[in-house]
Amino acid sequence: MPEEDKKYSKQLLGKTVVSKTGKRFGEVADIIFEARTGELLQVVLKNPTSYTRDLELETNKSGELLIPFSAVIALGDFMVVAEEDII
Repeated sequence: MPEEDKKYSKQLLGKTVVSKTGKRFGEVADIIFEARTGELLQVVLKNPTSYTRDLELETNKSGELLIPFSAVIALGDFMVVAEEDII
């Protein structure tokens, strides 16, 4: 992978999470990964929108909403997710 394609987790924290259609979900609070393999599993949301809270997403023990990392389709100024892969 070329160096410019790499993203460090600290660069993703605080990014706004949006759907392909532009619906705002919240911001990236943290990323959960498998320590042994490094596989990215879930995005922890902070400041979720009322729309996101109504989706009945999975939550962690602290009640924070989780989005499967497999739903992420693009990373740039925003983290773009495929809404159909979440619900």
